[in-house]
Amino acid sequence: MKTMLQTAVREDALTATSAGFELRLGLPWIRSMPLSSVLGLAVEIDGVPMAPGEVSVLLGPREVMAADLQAESGWWFVQDRLVLASRRKLDPGTHGIAVDFQLLVPYLQARPGSPLVLPFHVEARLELDHAPAPSVSRDVA
Repeated sequence: MKTMLQTAVREDALTATSAGFELRLGLPWIRSMPLSSVLGLAVEIDGVPMAPGEVSVLLGPREVMAADLQAESGWWFVQDRLVLASRRKLDPGTHGIAVDFQLLVPYLQARPGSPLVLPFHVEARLELDHAPAPSVSRDVA
């Protein structure tokens, strides 16, 4: 699982926007998953936890609150990046980021009648607006 976590956040994942910042997160799992399987999304920047209302998810032209992903019918494909957005302004330079969430795996059971729920913790030190890396990834829409 460690290898999957290493590719979840690339060096160009943190970008400034006119409103705040965006953080692109890769799916640290072996198969594409429904967006509704993402639970408890929490973000920390430079050791400061963000309030639940401070983090939203961009799905194409739509912005949804992280807690509302459970009602989404779309998919997070393995090669795509989930775009987390915030109106918090970040200073230029390097920032410590941490993202925690659970992934409900609907096709695996933890015990009879109960789906497997896996906790994920991804952290990295990222330079704001690092030069883009060549990629075939696209944003989840």
